Amino acid sequence: MSLAVAAEGDKPNGPRSRKGVRTRARLLDAAKQIFEETGFLDARISDIAERAGLSHGSFYHYFDSKEEIFREIAEEVDGRLSAPLAAVILDQSSHATPRERIHEAMRRYFESYREEAKIIGVIEQVSRYDAQVGALRRARHQHYSEQMAQSIRQLQHHGLADPTIEPAVAAAALGSMTTRFAESWLVDGAVECSFDEAVEQLTSLFVNAMKSNVDATEPRGRPKAR
Repeated sequence: MSLAVAAEGDKPNGPRSRKGVRTRARLLDAAKQIFEETGFLDARISDIAERAGLSHGSFYHYFDSKEEIFREIAEEVDGRLSAPLAAVILDQSSHATPRERIHEAMRRYFESYREEAKIIGVIEQVSRYDAQVGALRRARHQHYSEQMAQSIRQLQHHGLADPTIEPAVAAAALGSMTTRFAESWLVDGAVECSFDEAVEQLTSLFVNAMKSNVDATEPRGRPKAR
């Protein structure tokens, strides 16, 4: 996926021209390709600049270091992976049942993860020794968990989820399950299953974990119209 959108967030003291934005986007895309091919430690700024069709010195007009450009790529990828939660599950205008929302969000999440699997594998490795990348991922996951916990509370409020479940704990557990499964399946190749099977199984695990009547369109206890 192109990182041109991320390039719109130009450094405050960097170029703001359309050409500058395009050049910065080329560097981001080139860097992502190099990181995917060689990993972070073996990637060189000269390789990134050459892949982008620029001189070595041009790189420093947009980024201070290899670490800086990698962190920006990691932030954009993490943001893309968390997007389905807000776009699907928390969409207040949706008329889909909670289960349908979970299924659609899971499908979009795995689609994005599959497309970004190579760079995600590198990000996972770097996050273990780069404090800034690690902190970025923890903050993103914390925000994701808080949103998921709020969604669980809403289901409980409407009688669509087990009221004895602690939303914050459940959200953290379910989120960890999803991300770790995706890594084992799409990065490590340790799980063999079809895409549709993965979506169905994770959706069912979410639903069963909450002991949820998420196919219902009305809260429990409310008499149905005759």
